[in-house]
Amino acid sequence: MTALARSQVDEGLAWAGAVPGAPPLPVAGLGAYLKAAVAVMADGRACLSQATGDLGDVATRRAYDAVVADMLSRLGAPLRVIAHDLHPDFHSTHAACALAEATGAVALPVQHHHAHIAAVAAEHGHAGPLLGLALDGFGLGPGAESWGGELLRVDGTAFERLGHLRRLPQPGGDIAAREPWRMAAAALFALGRADDIAPRFADRTHAGMIGQIMARGLNSPETSSAGRLFDAACGLLGVHPVADFEGQAPMALEAMVTTPRVMADGYVIGDDGVLDVLPLLDALSATGMTSEDGADLFHGTLAAALVAWAAHAAETTGIGVVGLSGGCFFNRVLTAAVVEGLTARGLTVLAHRHVSPGDPGLSLGQAWIAAHHAAMMVAPSA
Repeated sequence: MTALARSQVDEGLAWAGAVPGAPPLPVAGLGAYLKAAVAVMADGRACLSQATGDLGDVATRRAYDAVVADMLSRLGAPLRVIAHDLHPDFHSTHAACALAEATGAVALPVQHHHAHIAAVAAEHGHAGPLLGLALDGFGLGPGAESWGGELLRVDGTAFERLGHLRRLPQPGGDIAAREPWRMAAAALFALGRADDIAPRFADRTHAGMIGQIMARGLNSPETSSAGRLFDAACGLLGVHPVADFEGQAPMALEAMVTTPRVMADGYVIGDDGVLDVLPLLDALSATGMTSEDGADLFHGTLAAALVAWAAHAAETTGIGVVGLSGGCFFNRVLTAAVVEGLTARGLTVLAHRHVSPGDPGLSLGQAWIAAHHAAMMVAPSA
């Protein structure tokens, strides 16, 4: 019995358990940047560390490096593949590449949202293909795009992007994640209502010029992020237009929900797989819309849109299993409505039960993908 058979109550572990369908070779996933955690997998079992925190300061990086060393010591066998996020500048990426060079293991870059869906597949021991709704704040996509509202088809080491949320500009870049009024301005801009931005946000220093900034494409990268979509709704409804921390406004909006309701024409699913909820955002911007009414309308309509989106993909692909992962699924209102809606459509839904849907669980998905990659490396050629 390997070291990975230790109890899940071991100090330093967030979760441990059997992973049916996982190839047996020893592998690891080193997480990303936010709330970084480490996962190791071997002999059909996995261990996931507690999150060490965001890798933005020296002390946290040192703590993280110590966790990496501890987790790798649990394998009891030479590491074959070590997976890391696609982002080249993360400390976790640098750590994985350095370890690969030192040990002879393969360093495997894994797209952020692919890893999220793989994490929920690993937790449930689902070895076959599945669809995935990956909803969070940010993950680097191919071509250095900002992803975060993704509909994927995932099968082991492979994934296909079937669709994404309509992109919105993110004025000011990362600062928009802490100033939801900026994403509200982006929604108005996308609706062709740039002239409404300055009077609506007259108390904001840059409101008078932000429309021109977006029109010129200056420091306004486009994003498909579901997290930024939540921020747009919050900004339009006046819920923490400037937040103390990322996620504060969406959490407050969720707390306002009493009876979610659906705006029947609040979204459009394009032939290209893009889910466009601009009609919903337009409704939220209406004069007289209260925060509470808007919270009900936003949650109900977004959940209905996600259900319709995934159900359509299930029909076209023939895949009847849908995984839900990413930090937006901390939102219990949204998660419950999506699970209920997909189940009513006859689909099997995999949601996180013990592993975090956010970035602390990401490394488990990376390890799952690494294990399948390792199995392909040693598979006999045809």
